[in-house]
Amino acid sequence: MRFGLMLPSYSFRSLDYPTAGRLKEFARRAEEKGYESLWVVDHLLTAPGLYGTAWLSPLETLSFAAGATERITLATGILIVALRNPVFVAKEIASLQFLCGGRFELGIGTGWDPREFAVSGVPHKERGRRTDEILDILERLWTGEPLTHRGRDYAFEDVAIEPPLKERPRLWVAGGARAPSALSPDPEAMAPTVLDRICRRADGWLARAAGSTESVIRDWEAITGRLEAIGRARSSLIFGHLNFAHIVPTDDDRLALKEQKPLFERVMGAHRSFEHLESSYFLGSPRRVRERIRALAAAGLEYLVLSPLDYDLEQLDLYESEIIRHFREA
Repeated sequence: MRFGLMLPSYSFRSLDYPTAGRLKEFARRAEEKGYESLWVVDHLLTAPGLYGTAWLSPLETLSFAAGATERITLATGILIVALRNPVFVAKEIASLQFLCGGRFELGIGTGWDPREFAVSGVPHKERGRRTDEILDILERLWTGEPLTHRGRDYAFEDVAIEPPLKERPRLWVAGGARAPSALSPDPEAMAPTVLDRICRRADGWLARAAGSTESVIRDWEAITGRLEAIGRARSSLIFGHLNFAHIVPTDDDRLALKEQKPLFERVMGAHRSFEHLESSYFLGSPRRVRERIRALAAAGLEYLVLSPLDYDLEQLDLYESEIIRHFREA
């Protein structure tokens, strides 16, 4: 099992400069502790029905982490590219790739919050096709050669992005089923277009945190079936998963949940029942969390990204002692 760390780049209303600056120490310690990667979330606005907060801007946050580290991979988990102009995205990522010495990996998803698309001037129903068109544009712009593009949603003449990239960043595509909720428009099942995007375009799949262990495993079975159908080797796609965890060093699930509840509700909001949150996220004692990870590993999970619930550096030590060492030793 390989491990990444999601930087806790929450834009809480109470956030102050010293707390935000603590992300530099998170990045440094993650590199020292042997995490393979640092990840960031992309949510422009607080999304009622799924989250209780927004996050700091993703590429700027990764640039901050890049300046504090030397070796660790930097990744978006995920970037909602359809909210953005593809030429600007190409330029920003190319710049970041040079500033971090080629350590950047691009995780993308279509997004789901209609409010974010409304304020961006992008029709919510077009987000999937725009994502695919943007991915095509990025690959061509990163060559540095002048590009004229006349697509369904984007058009420009004779545009060249410099500096050119020697190769495109590794591409992660997120998506999948989620635990049902009347407050979110996302379906319980993985959309066929998302399945096709993962199987035909991605180097890695990032299973969403809002699904259950069972739904993530079912999604992976659908992906492996689709890979076989199109003649692509299973080994060519990394099975990754991100999830939120606040580790309480106790074997008593009741005590762990009591401490975790306010932290999870601060990030996830109180729109859903706590039982609903338990069905998705890594809640309970470390033993219970390890059991969930083992079930995913038995199904093929290779890469796990853990996300703290606050700017709490002690969680890095607890992740190591209560979770990571058990799987590294295995």
